[in-house]
Amino acid sequence: MTEIRVGHGFDIHPFSEDSGRSMVLGGVVFEGPGLDGHSDADAVSHACIDALLGAAGLGNIGERYPDTDEKFLGADSLALLADTAKAVTEASWKIANVDCTVVLENPKLSPHREEMENLLSKAVGAPVTVKGRRPEGLGALGREEGIVCFAIALVSR
Repeated sequence: MTEIRVGHGFDIHPFSEDSGRSMVLGGVVFEGPGLDGHSDADAVSHACIDALLGAAGLGNIGERYPDTDEKFLGADSLALLADTAKAVTEASWKIANVDCTVVLENPKLSPHREEMENLLSKAVGAPVTVKGRRPEGLGALGREEGIVCFAIALVSR
């Protein structure tokens, strides 16, 4: 009998005040201010990581890649995502897919969505889809203070 599990991931990052910091989402570098974080602050990759870890029962991103560990300072989150996918498959799970929703006013994801999906899918070894949603000017996200990403992953064995 096939065992199927779902995991949910969430990540949020404020915009950085460091003008030299790049914004990375789904492995793609965007124009504009970067996001504040210990690694490259790629909220899309981080939400995917948490969704996969949760689905496989392997903890969470903070346990696996703590922001108190200097070896993850400035880390490439796509590499962390690939490492996570490897751990999930080594735990005898097959990754079916990951679906992400990014909530932000700017930048616009649509010009880069296909590239994001390709990079994320390659890192995961399964299809990853990305959708952008605007907060319509509401709250901190509407004031462009940061970005939120939700992800859901399906695994089986």
